[in-house]
Amino acid sequence: MSTLPDEAAGIPVDAAPAGPRGPRRRLHPAWTVAAVAFLALVGAAGFRAAPGVLMVPLQQEFGWSTTVLSAAVSINLVLFGLTAPFAAALMERFGVRAVTATALVLIGMGSALTVLVNQSWQILLTWGLLIGLGTGSMALVFAATIANTWFTRSRGLVIGILTAGSAAGQLVFLPFIALLAQDPGWRQASLLIAAGALAVVPLVLKFLKNSPSDVGVLPYGAEPAGAEASKPEAATAPAAAAVPETGPRTNAAIRALQVLRRASKVRTFWALAAGFAICGATTNGLIGTHFIPSAHDHGMPETTAAGLLAVVGIFDIIGTIASGWLTDRFNPRILLAVYYQFRGIGLLVLPLLLNAEVQPSMIVFVVIYGLDWVATVPPTAAICRETFGADGSVVFGWVFAAHQLGAAAAAIAAGALRDATGHYTYAWLGAAAMCTIAAVISATIRRHKGGAETKAGKAEPAAA
Repeated sequence: MSTLPDEAAGIPVDAAPAGPRGPRRRLHPAWTVAAVAFLALVGAAGFRAAPGVLMVPLQQEFGWSTTVLSAAVSINLVLFGLTAPFAAALMERFGVRAVTATALVLIGMGSALTVLVNQSWQILLTWGLLIGLGTGSMALVFAATIANTWFTRSRGLVIGILTAGSAAGQLVFLPFIALLAQDPGWRQASLLIAAGALAVVPLVLKFLKNSPSDVGVLPYGAEPAGAEASKPEAATAPAAAAVPETGPRTNAAIRALQVLRRASKVRTFWALAAGFAICGATTNGLIGTHFIPSAHDHGMPETTAAGLLAVVGIFDIIGTIASGWLTDRFNPRILLAVYYQFRGIGLLVLPLLLNAEVQPSMIVFVVIYGLDWVATVPPTAAICRETFGADGSVVFGWVFAAHQLGAAAAAIAAGALRDATGHYTYAWLGAAAMCTIAAVISATIRRHKGGAETKAGKAEPAAA
């Protein structure tokens, strides 16, 4: 009989044969790490709900244009994306716990300092630089890193659950931010975001372990290698086996750039990056930033519009977890194509749905859009892992950077269109067309053949 703990092999304790070794863990440590990671993503997501709610109060107090505030959001989104691959490499080099705690502190500082701003360049510094660096280090690449390091089985489901943490953060914070922004004011709303981020730091420092080797287990669902598992010396295997193949222990920036160089030779990388750029443009860039101001243009109260985005958040949780489950079972390329096309249809009809009062058709829109909000993440991460192997998390970081560059471009472009035309209609219709393009790109990604990966330092263009 193997001497490895049952939970180390991912075997449910209730199904394992009884033995004389005394009490066993009833829960694999991977699930504790995933739970803390979920809470960290919730805490980091507070700001994701803020710009759309705070934009109008800031305009009313300081007279800043929509373009200026959109520029602050764009800087945030660019840094949110470009920081991600370097954060993934930093997590490999210094550990997930240290990087995550630092990121949460940056988000808290940036949001707290926002209450002191009185010049437009200062909002670029707080919303843009500080919070952008913090949220970038807590981007969706964090979810991929946790899933790839701690789980062999159910990775898609775990990525879906963790990705839903961002939606849960918006769901938790958004109604309160909207209420505080109205009375007593936007400064108290900013302090709420800071408190949410900083409250998670002690949990991260205590419970977020860097790798399975820290607690002497295998990743959840991993099997001991070969017949060695049945030998007495296999008792020492978990510590060694739990260390994932994360690539060379080199400078984090150098590693991130090396992975980019290898991935850029693979057509699949560019297909994923293009699709995810459109994904970012149609979520964070447009709906996340401009839905509330657009609804306000049509006479809808900001609190009502914020409530609709909260409903998006509720169904985002359901949709993303379901997408993770589907990704473990179906072709992720087809899933991506379906998700993008449904999103495009929703954006096409959105200009017809906006009104001073909430109509049933708007409820249908927010439900469908919520189910589709970041459902694209699990299949995209799965294709990165399938194609790039040990480099998959860092490659996903670069793909996510494209997501945020698309979001930043859409945020500032939609703001400029609003200032030029007085409405957002052209922004919604343009985004709908882009979603169709993303659907076609995703459907034509060829399945990876031969198991070639970039972990050996050689990318194969035929892997597209």
